[in-house]
Amino acid sequence: MFDSTLIDSLLIRIFRFRTRGFLRMTECDGALPPRPRTGGCYLYVHIPFCEALCPFCSFHRVLLCRPQAHRYFTALRREIELYHQAGFEFSGVYFGGGTPTVEPEELLETIALVRKRFAVRDISVETNPRDLRPPLLAQLRRGGVTRLSVGVQSFDDTLLREMGRFEKYGSGAEIADHIRGAAGLFPTLNVDLIFNLPHQTLASLERDLDLFQTLGANQVSCYPLMTSPAGLRRMAGAMGVPDRRRLRQFYQTIGRRLAPGFAPTSAWCFTRNGGGSDEYIATADNYVGAGSGAFSYLDGTLYSTTFSLAAYEQRIAGGLTGIVTKHQLGDTERMRYALLVRMFGLGLDREWARQHYGPGFFRRLWGELFTLEVLGAAIRDPRGWRLTESGRYWLMLMMAEFFQSVNTYRDAMRDHVQTEQATWGPVARVGHIQAGA
Repeated sequence: MFDSTLIDSLLIRIFRFRTRGFLRMTECDGALPPRPRTGGCYLYVHIPFCEALCPFCSFHRVLLCRPQAHRYFTALRREIELYHQAGFEFSGVYFGGGTPTVEPEELLETIALVRKRFAVRDISVETNPRDLRPPLLAQLRRGGVTRLSVGVQSFDDTLLREMGRFEKYGSGAEIADHIRGAAGLFPTLNVDLIFNLPHQTLASLERDLDLFQTLGANQVSCYPLMTSPAGLRRMAGAMGVPDRRRLRQFYQTIGRRLAPGFAPTSAWCFTRNGGGSDEYIATADNYVGAGSGAFSYLDGTLYSTTFSLAAYEQRIAGGLTGIVTKHQLGDTERMRYALLVRMFGLGLDREWARQHYGPGFFRRLWGELFTLEVLGAAIRDPRGWRLTESGRYWLMLMMAEFFQSVNTYRDAMRDHVQTEQATWGPVARVGHIQAGA
């Protein structure tokens, strides 16, 4: 019998060591990257603006300044045009943030441009509970949005107050009413919930999951609390510090509480009847990130755009993309990245791996695949490897670790944009200081 805590710790240490080079980014000229040679491509569009900044959030986000936001959306559409002119093709688009719906008309114009230029089948948009207003919901649906993702985090009023969300978005009961009103309007209505918040109890998590299942939404993404060292410092005063020892119990409770109505479609996404997923990185071979603070992955090279909104505008005006750094993964790094994201999506198809990487994939990663089998994390079948229940937990830990390393990179890049945010006026300065970003 394995000691689960020891195995968890050991796997994370090995994962950190094996992936330590993923984000060794170096400066580049910002020219358009080459189109991917093989596989499909997805478009990610980053909208960094929020009306208020949550202390736990480590994504690239800034306090909303409307004149700045209007200039930003104009530059963003120009960058999207650059990719169209270069012959890129996208199967779907994901608008993330920040809060993409803070400027609805700008967002709708940008969605319309994407639909005009590319044959996208899926259009996903993140939003917050307060923006679930019938007129805006109708506009988004007419605009072609197929998946709306609502950042709820919790329905527990005590936790909402600790996160600074109660005053912004209302009580858990009010948020639940907003979601009921949006149910059935989109092919996929997703609710984001966070687990392992510092003062969250198992009973509180169970109440959140039970309430969610009464609201009519057909997908839930249950994320572990992921932050960076700077994020932990921000949280310490208002929210406390999370206890990683509770992760396994919380995660197992989520799976049990959602079954049988909701089946896993990734290591942390559960969908009614088991269809669809929320993480495009688990299904798209390549993706382009447009906007400030966005990441791209194309044919084994990671790219990052500038986190400075002023520099982003200047680059786009000069005919460049927002890309300022990149890292070309080595062959083994590419294979490990592929294994991570495919397993996160619940399984690795042997033929897919052979077509993309050749037979060397199995020789180079035999240790990783063998370990997954020995630990009971994956089962080999005629098609490849499929995650078990315990494997989903470990892949959740690994993907959370990967995103936390991205958050640490974001922290380093955000140090360069504090000066320009301070020029946006007194309200922006106060919001920025409160968030500690």
